[in-house]
Amino acid sequence: MNRTNKLILGAVVLGSTLLAGCSSNAKIDQLSSDVQTLSAKVDQLSNDVNAMRSDVQTAKDDAARANQRLD
Repeated sequence: MNRTNKLILGAVVLGSTLLAGCSSNAKIDQLSSDVQTLSAKVDQLSNDVNAMRSDVQTAKDDAARANQRLD
């Protein structure tokens, strides 16, 4: 190989490596964003479940009081 071909080959390899690095970082950033979004959704669902537990307990207590009045 002559010097020009080696330089061209080196430039192609270097360019490919740099482009691969950029796409990996973009993919990692996207995955990180997805994880944060899913984590926020999990937190919201957890809060919703806790609120429902409170509502269910209130309904059970009301039903127990109503049953005591009927007895």
